Amino acid sequence: MTPLATVRREPAGEAAAARRRIRVRGVVQGVGFRPFVYRAAIELGLAGSVRNDGAGVEIDVQGRDEAVAELLTRLERAPPPRARVDAVEVEACAPEAGRLGFVVTESRETSTTTAIGHDTATCAACLAELCDPADRRYRYAFTNCTDCGPRFTVTRSLPYDRATTSLAPFPLCPDCEREYRSPGDRRFHAEATACPVCGPRLALVGGEPGEDPIAACLRLLRAGRIVAIKGLGGYHLACDARDAAAVARLRRRKHREEQPFALMAANVESLAAVVEADAAERALLESAERPIVLLRRRAGARLELPGIAEGLDRLGVMLPYTPIHFLLFHEAAGRPAGSDWLAAPQPLVLVMTSANVHGEPLVTDDAEALTTLAGIADAWLTHDRGIVTRCDDTVMRVQDGVARFVRRARGAAPRAVRLARGGAPVLGVGAHYKATACVTRGAEAFLSPHVGDLDLAATRRALDRAVADLLALTAVRPAAVAHDLHPDFHSTRLAEALAGEWRVPLIGVQHHHAHLAAVLAEHRIEGPALGLALDGVGYGTDGTPWGGELLRVDGADCRRLGHLHTLPLVGGDRAAREPWRMAAAALAAVGRDAEIASRFAAQPAAALVAGALARGTGGPRTPSLGRWFDAAAGLLGLKAVTSFEGQAAMLLEGLAAQARPASRLPRCPVGDDGGLDLRPLVAPLAEAADPAQAAADFHAALALALADWVAAAAAASGLGVVACGGGCFMNEVLSRRLRAQLAARGITMLEAVAVPPNDGAVSLGQCWVAQRTGV
Repeated sequence: MTPLATVRREPAGEAAAARRRIRVRGVVQGVGFRPFVYRAAIELGLAGSVRNDGAGVEIDVQGRDEAVAELLTRLERAPPPRARVDAVEVEACAPEAGRLGFVVTESRETSTTTAIGHDTATCAACLAELCDPADRRYRYAFTNCTDCGPRFTVTRSLPYDRATTSLAPFPLCPDCEREYRSPGDRRFHAEATACPVCGPRLALVGGEPGEDPIAACLRLLRAGRIVAIKGLGGYHLACDARDAAAVARLRRRKHREEQPFALMAANVESLAAVVEADAAERALLESAERPIVLLRRRAGARLELPGIAEGLDRLGVMLPYTPIHFLLFHEAAGRPAGSDWLAAPQPLVLVMTSANVHGEPLVTDDAEALTTLAGIADAWLTHDRGIVTRCDDTVMRVQDGVARFVRRARGAAPRAVRLARGGAPVLGVGAHYKATACVTRGAEAFLSPHVGDLDLAATRRALDRAVADLLALTAVRPAAVAHDLHPDFHSTRLAEALAGEWRVPLIGVQHHHAHLAAVLAEHRIEGPALGLALDGVGYGTDGTPWGGELLRVDGADCRRLGHLHTLPLVGGDRAAREPWRMAAAALAAVGRDAEIASRFAAQPAAALVAGALARGTGGPRTPSLGRWFDAAAGLLGLKAVTSFEGQAAMLLEGLAAQARPASRLPRCPVGDDGGLDLRPLVAPLAEAADPAQAAADFHAALALALADWVAAAAAASGLGVVACGGGCFMNEVLSRRLRAQLAARGITMLEAVAVPPNDGAVSLGQCWVAQRTGV
C-alpha cells in the first residue's frame, strides 16, 4: 500500500500488545473521517493505517491496550461532526514486531456498502479565510475543507477520492498539496480542496470584460437585472428582492405568476423586520445544511418585499451556504476585513429561486444554462467546477419545535433513512408529482433529491437520470422494482422497463398505502397500525381517485376501513385547478344547487356546472381531502382559479391562523360503512360573515371529525397507533389540532419527519411495502 501521509514514531516496543482491524460503517466518507482517525492515532501513540473502501473506513491499528480502547471509544462516541457511525466492527489480530508510525493509504475499491456525506455550508474557518485580505484564499469562491463544502453533488462514485469527483481535472498546486498531506491541517485529505492557483474559477457572462465577476454580478442585481448563479446542485435565478419591478420581471419571464419566491439574506437579523424566527427556526436556518425555512411573516412584510409571496402567511428564507453567496453579501457590505460583519443586519436581500423553465428540472449544465435561460436571465455567474448530481434546495418548516421536510434535497440527500430491518434491495420509482426515487440497501433506504412533477419530457428524463445516479452511488442491483398503481404514470412505465431489463419482479403499491408505509418505515414500526392518508388524489385499488382514506396497514397488506364523503370532480382535472368548481360540488352535496350560478356568476361555466351537478353528471367522485380544502377556499372566495398546486389550501391555512376557533363547532358523523361525512362543514362556510373565523372553525371542526373517525376505528380494531401521511399534513394548523385531539384520546400519531408527508415520500413507502412481499 502506498502511504498518502505518514509520521514516523519509535517502534511501539514490548508494550504494543494489542492489534485490531477495525471496520467503521455509516456516513464516514467526505466528512473528514480519515484525518480524524489519523490525528487520534498519532496522539495515542498507535501504529498502523487507515483507508477508505467501498464498505466505509478500514483501520489497522496496533499499540497499548488502553490506547486502542480509547481509539474505539472516540470512533463510537466522538466522531467528526458531519459523520454518522452506524457500526464499529473489531477483529483481533496477532501483533507485528517493529511497526512504525501511522499512515493514510490509497483507497481500495470493493463492493460499496457505505455512503457519501451531504453538501454543507461554508464553515467559520473557511469564511474567516474568505474575508481575510492577507490570506491566499481571500475572496476565493471555492474555498472549502474537510468540515464543509460540496460532497454529494461533486461525487461520481465511491470510495470518495478526488479522482472520483468533479475536482479531478484540477491538480493540486504545491501549496494545496502540502495542506492535503499535512496531518495538522484541516485540509488534510479534503478531496474538494482548491485555491486561486489550481482550482475552479468564476466567470460572468453578460458583464463588462475584465470586471471582477462578483462585483459585476452585484452591480447588475442592484440595477434590477436577473442573474443566473451557479450553485452546488444547479443554477439559481437571483434578483434584488426589494426591487418590485425586478421581481415582477422575473415572474413574467419565468411564467410563475403567483408561486412564492425564496429569499436569501446574509443573516437572520437582516430579515427581522419581515419574518419571525424562534430558537428552533433560527437553529435550522443556521445549520450546516442551510435549508429554505418557511417563517411566519410580520405585518408590513408585503410593503417591504412586494410580490414575493402574495396572500401567504409564510416566507421561504435561507442563509448563504456557498462562498459565492457569501462573497455577494461581502461585496454589498463594502468588503470588510474579517467576518464580524455577518453578525450585523445587511440591507441586501435576494430572491434566490430555482433556475428552470416553468415545470422543467433545475438547470445544471453550463451550456444548457446559457440557452435554456436566455429568455429569463440577463447574465450568468458561472464557473468550471462540474455539477455531477442535480440537487435543488431543501425546504423545511418547524412545527411544535420539530423540523419537518416540505422538499428533501440539498443537505439531506443522500442521507439514508434507517429501517427496522434489512431485506432484499428494492427500487421505488415514486409517483407523478414531487417525484423522487428510493433504493434500499440492507437496513437503509436512500432517497434521491426532489425531482419534480413528471408532466414534461425533461422532468421524466431527470427521474431516469436520478434513478441511474442513485443506483451507481449505492452500487445496488435491485431484486425488485416498486411503482404506483396508476397505469399511465411515467414512473410506472419506467418501473416496467427496468424490471423487464433486469428480469426482476414488478410490484405495484397503492398510492396511499405507500404514503403510510413511508411513515411506518421511518418510525420502524413492524406490526399492524391504523393509517390516515389525506392528499389531493391517488389511484385507488378500484380504479377511482382516492384522497381521504382510513386504512389498516400490516406490512404488504392494506385494507380500506373507510373514506371521506365523496364530491364530484366537475370538469375532471380542471376541478383541481379551479376551487370554485369544488365549492359548487359541495353546495350541491347539501342540496343548495340553486345558489351555484349566482354565487359564481363571474365564471362563464357556472350555469353548465350547476346543471351537470343537478343531473348527477358532474364527473368522477373523490373523497380527496385536498378537494375539500379547495371547496372551503372557493366558498370563502379566496381563490376561484389557482396558479400552482396547493395554493387554495395554503391561503386557507394562512387565513385560519388569524383567528381563534369558536367554542361550539359542527360535528361530522361516522357512517355505518366506516366513512366520515364532512357535509356539516359546508353551510358555515357558505354563510360566513368573517372569512378568517370561518377558516379557523373549518380547520378545528375538521381536526375534531378526523380524531373521532380514528378513535372509532381504534376502538373497533384495538390498534392505538395511527400513521398520518399525504400532502394535507403539510397544513400546520390541521396537524397541530389533530395531534392534540388524538393525544387526548390516548392515540399515538406518527408523522413524517425524515421525509416529507407529501408525494416526495412515496418512493420510500413503495420500497418498504415491496420488501414485505417476500422478494
